Amino acid sequence: MRTDEIRRRFLDFFAERGHTVVPSAPLPTPDPTLLFVNAGMVPFKPYLTGEAPAPWPRAASVQKCVRTLDIEEVGRTTRHGSFFQMNGNFSFGDYFKPTAISHAWELSTTPVAEGGFGLDPDRIWVTVHTSDEEARALWRRIAGLPDERIVTRGDEDNFWSMGVPGPCGPCSELYYDRGPAFGPAGGPAVDEDRYMEFWNLVFMQYERGEGSGKSGYPVLGALPRRNIDTGMGLERMATLLQGVENLYETDELRPVLDRAAELAGVRYGADPAADVHLRVVADHVRTALMLLADGTAPGNEGPGYVLRRILRRAVRAMRQLGSHDPALPELLPVARDRMAPGYPEVLEAYPRIADQAQAEEEAFRATLKQGTTVLDTAVAEARRDGGRLPGAQAFLLHDTYGFPIDLTLEMAAEQGVEVDREGFTALMEEQRERARADTRARKSGGTADASLLRGVLERHGATDWRAWDTLETTSRVLALLGPAGPVPVARSGEIVTAVLDRTPFYAESGGQESDAGTLSAASARAEVIDVQRPLPGLVVHRVRVTEGELAEGDEVAAAVDPEWRTGARQAHSGTHVLHAALRQVLGPAALQSGSYNRPGYLRLDFPWRGPLSAAARSEVEEAANRALRRDLPVTVRWTTLAEARELGALALFEETYGERVRVVEIGGPWSRELCGGTHVEHAAQIGVVALTGESSVGAGTRRLEAAVGLEGFGYLARERDLVSRLAEQLQAPRGELPDRIAGLLERLKAADRENRRLRQQAVQARAARLAAGAEEAAGTAVVAATADGGPDDARALATAVRDRLDARRPGAVAVGVPTGETAVVVVAVNEAARGAGADASVLVKRLLSGRGGGSPVLAQGGGLRAGQLPAVLAGFPGLLAER
Repeated sequence: MRTDEIRRRFLDFFAERGHTVVPSAPLPTPDPTLLFVNAGMVPFKPYLTGEAPAPWPRAASVQKCVRTLDIEEVGRTTRHGSFFQMNGNFSFGDYFKPTAISHAWELSTTPVAEGGFGLDPDRIWVTVHTSDEEARALWRRIAGLPDERIVTRGDEDNFWSMGVPGPCGPCSELYYDRGPAFGPAGGPAVDEDRYMEFWNLVFMQYERGEGSGKSGYPVLGALPRRNIDTGMGLERMATLLQGVENLYETDELRPVLDRAAELAGVRYGADPAADVHLRVVADHVRTALMLLADGTAPGNEGPGYVLRRILRRAVRAMRQLGSHDPALPELLPVARDRMAPGYPEVLEAYPRIADQAQAEEEAFRATLKQGTTVLDTAVAEARRDGGRLPGAQAFLLHDTYGFPIDLTLEMAAEQGVEVDREGFTALMEEQRERARADTRARKSGGTADASLLRGVLERHGATDWRAWDTLETTSRVLALLGPAGPVPVARSGEIVTAVLDRTPFYAESGGQESDAGTLSAASARAEVIDVQRPLPGLVVHRVRVTEGELAEGDEVAAAVDPEWRTGARQAHSGTHVLHAALRQVLGPAALQSGSYNRPGYLRLDFPWRGPLSAAARSEVEEAANRALRRDLPVTVRWTTLAEARELGALALFEETYGERVRVVEIGGPWSRELCGGTHVEHAAQIGVVALTGESSVGAGTRRLEAAVGLEGFGYLARERDLVSRLAEQLQAPRGELPDRIAGLLERLKAADRENRRLRQQAVQARAARLAAGAEEAAGTAVVAATADGGPDDARALATAVRDRLDARRPGAVAVGVPTGETAVVVVAVNEAARGAGADASVLVKRLLSGRGGGSPVLAQGGGLRAGQLPAVLAGFPGLLAER
């Protein structure tokens, strides 16, 4: 049973029993204690804790979840995944234990043909809390479970709370016995690989007090309203119903894993080390897809950092497999196609997802290329100096090149070099302390500390800053500072901090990236790669010497790259225009809360609940470009802070302003903001504002991204070319494309429905013929045949043939299907055969030398070479005769 079918059956079952079906919440959550939704109950937390009244008495959902605490274990074991889906049914003061247990048992054991999951009741075990005799009695009465399959456990396993004072209560977990092939007998207390947990029923009936751990708190008494919170792992149920060994072999993950193996030229199952990397890739690609779809963008903190780490771990794992070509463009579409049936937003957002993922992979590949060279040099030096890489070197790789510490550890170990992990950790903690002390301070590239810079400022005074007036100045080098302090000379290839007496370079501030350009002396040339204001009045330049030697006291020509500055002005003015357009369309609540702009690109963050509609985005973009078409004048005035406020000028980001402030106006009152950035003279010089993305960047915060200037025209040209190609391929006018595509999709759906109907008819017709030609073996009607397609087709044919056999006499069916170089075999037996002692799971294991499992009436196995399939099927009747 496919995962999307499991999802549908779960929701249909509970909808029929009075539950409101609630869509999955986005993965980013407004809960301040979490980065992402990490459990099915998180969106319902206010209702379960009593913070807010529940809109419904009972609800059901399939919730997307991300957990990364065990991210290092992903791939190393087959039980950990960073993304998973939790089926849940909830009662808010409505039903309690008897109904929750009844629902779980009914859905789990009802035959597939009747809408259930068809699990064998005789293979289900449950656990209950030591204090919960009520649950034990209910399991005996409702499910008829014997005492030996009702396992008692303590607080560690079977008592739930959120870790803080509030609701708590016992829980009861359902486990399925996958058979002796997966471990020893004895129930979940003995082996949780063989006995797989698939559903947890939490009975919120008590209130807990302060305390720690699983049991270090008092239970204060009964809740006035008792709640039910259950969680069925969708991937775990898919593992059971698809007859595979683990979640990585289910239908949503295995195709990604197989594609990764194909790209790397390896085979899953052939090498344990390679298998770990393949599982990492499969899990992380799907997780990244779902995070990107929900609006998370790669970044350096919070949710963005988690996503960045996941994407980079996937790319790195592919490199470890020997695949050095871009991997995400090949793998993400596979994950998209598997997840889209349950989450259509994945399809809608895919162009943005693909762009963000590709950019991140390209950046990381460049990081790896550059960082690997630096690491190789450092490792060679460490081998000469005793075989230990200093923590400072590992920190430099991490901080400057984005090189993950685990990658440094692994690559150093491959060359026999140990890394000073403790030293690295100490430096990381120092960095975090600095960030916590002043998160907005930029440390001039990390090369000069504040005391040195303060000394330069005291000796020479404030920098004569000319960025608003000119692109070139003749300047003198006042100081050169390296990581260890002042340096008299910087030679070719070295990176230093240069302090000039005057500068035309814009220092990064107000969301605008610093200028790029050059310093040219009589015998030296340096590239300006960053400009900052580490202290009030002082501007410093991070420079890389490209020719000759740059010395303190040199006279230099400081020149801003004019193309860079033009693009920067367009982007910064474009940010103001977009902000004004946004407020014009959405109202004054859409106040900019953050921004970033560089040549050709801008992003703007603003508080807003929920995504903007397509119509709203279009209206904002149109309002911005109307301002450009009207060629609104851009003016700058200096005034007092009080006068600026009276004018209605917007002061952003909680900046500290002096008494005299700079006000930038575009079209007078249409856009009036306090700003120290560089701007165009007229709005038309921006060229165009083309919205390229709209996403969530946290609780109640949205982000607009846009291309401006030449990059904006390029973006629109690519969009135009795409529409042109579609129009040409569909032979339709552009205006008719939406209707034409909608019609094509509907026809495809209709054709798919008709194909399914015809396939079902063909299966039934073939099943009738096979059943009619059944062989006789030891009093059993036996059919052995092959199927076309995949394992699902083999199961469909096997069950159809079994159901066509005479139910009054034993019948057994084996159907095999080649799947590339290997083959899968499905065995089905009827009830009469079961009564005669036949067991499908035993038969498939005997047929395939122990490789397989399932229920007594339907089982599946694999690991067989495709060429062996005819001989194996030919031996099936003899196997029945031997029984």
